[in-house]
Amino acid sequence: MISDAWRREDCYVDGAWIGADSGETMAVTNPVSGAVLGHVPRCGRAETARAIAAASRAFPAWRALLAKERADLLLALADALLQEKAALGELLTREQGKPRAEAEGEIAGGAAFFRWFAEEARRVYGDTIPSPWAGKRVLVTKEPVGVVGAITPWNFPHSMIARKLSAALAAGCTMVIKPASQTPFSALAIAALCDKVGFPAGVVNVLTGAAGPIADELCENPAVRKITFTGSTEVGKSLGARALAHMKRVSMELGGNAPFIVFDDADLDLAVQGAMISKFRNMGQTCVCANRILVQAGVYEAFAEKLAAAVRALKVGDGLEDGVQQGPLIDMAAVQKTEAHIADARAKGACVLAGGARHANGGTFFEPTVLAGATAQMLIAREETFGPVAPLFRFETEAEAVALANDTTFGLACYFYTRDLGRAWRMMEALEFGMVGVNEGLASTEVAPFGGVKDSGMGREGSKYGLEDYLNVKYALFGGLGL
Repeated sequence: MISDAWRREDCYVDGAWIGADSGETMAVTNPVSGAVLGHVPRCGRAETARAIAAASRAFPAWRALLAKERADLLLALADALLQEKAALGELLTREQGKPRAEAEGEIAGGAAFFRWFAEEARRVYGDTIPSPWAGKRVLVTKEPVGVVGAITPWNFPHSMIARKLSAALAAGCTMVIKPASQTPFSALAIAALCDKVGFPAGVVNVLTGAAGPIADELCENPAVRKITFTGSTEVGKSLGARALAHMKRVSMELGGNAPFIVFDDADLDLAVQGAMISKFRNMGQTCVCANRILVQAGVYEAFAEKLAAAVRALKVGDGLEDGVQQGPLIDMAAVQKTEAHIADARAKGACVLAGGARHANGGTFFEPTVLAGATAQMLIAREETFGPVAPLFRFETEAEAVALANDTTFGLACYFYTRDLGRAWRMMEALEFGMVGVNEGLASTEVAPFGGVKDSGMGREGSKYGLEDYLNVKYALFGGLGL
């Protein structure tokens, strides 16, 4: 049985736990077995409007707190998350499926964001600008945007909220959060811990329910001044257009099609290690995972053999079992998309080096897969698979690698491996992506800006740049000073 320590089956609005006005609920299931873990309210526009009103009422007092006072609460929340890491990790694994070690790592990562932005809250600096007029002074200050609406995905149900909420709270904003319907318990657990450590009522609000009505209210309610979204490019563009119709600020972390490039001079063992982390973390269900592995001809066969061997050794099973490295996919639609990409690739000439089919465990388990002979004509080259499939593309020259890597509408993350320092600089500058891993397969950290270009979104999360996304810049001209 799931631990009840931090599992809540009500929404959190204005410091109170509430149900839906209709009394309707939605089941939350375990992707390992399909068993129902619990139920959460099916809220809609009316409940969302009340949550926005609560956040709006709480905003003046929250922004007026000293930066240190907000920071102290963020630090208390970070400590509470770490104290409850095991219980929260188990909760996350049961609703999302990823291995326990990854889940607990996600909780620790979320705590790191709250700790980082607790420190950054005290560094919201302005400027004085040399005046072009005698006797006048030019001042620039920064102020919180206001009420923020956040819509988050199921693949990282804790850290996607932590990255947004930590920056918003540090800046002095209040927030209404709509978590993914597949994984609401992790979001409600954050709300419960916010309540425990003493955040004022209305500062943090979490609503579960159908995405459409809640998103409609967040986009159209004039009290919401910013929308932050992580999810698909299609949904992000729709939300962005609707938010901008009301001149709300937006930040969007959308889809990816990350290239992972291995040059002839690379350390192949290091590259395989990086590919395993990048591709198979969370069963390939990450927006920054390697979707296209480009390998130079001189090491193609050697790299393929090493990667396939490593993939065959992965242990697949229930994420709560010891030693499991790969859990189930989130649902059957994810399985079917993974199958479709493999079938299309095979029909167009790819061959399977490892995996390639549904796992013997049944349900939504899928074998970690390596495909050789991938080409640009395959679906897997154009679409984000969001599953445990590593397609290997062959290239000859550095220029060809750059052209292949940039041949996508997405621009979130990319990775490459080389020992040549000059090549490393050339590649870093030539690749059209917001994040670059140089001899690294995992680049995410609270201290650096996370985000993409092109169809992968706008805005940044983490680092000092992530705080800027929740601040407005104000210019004041002081005259009549008698100077």
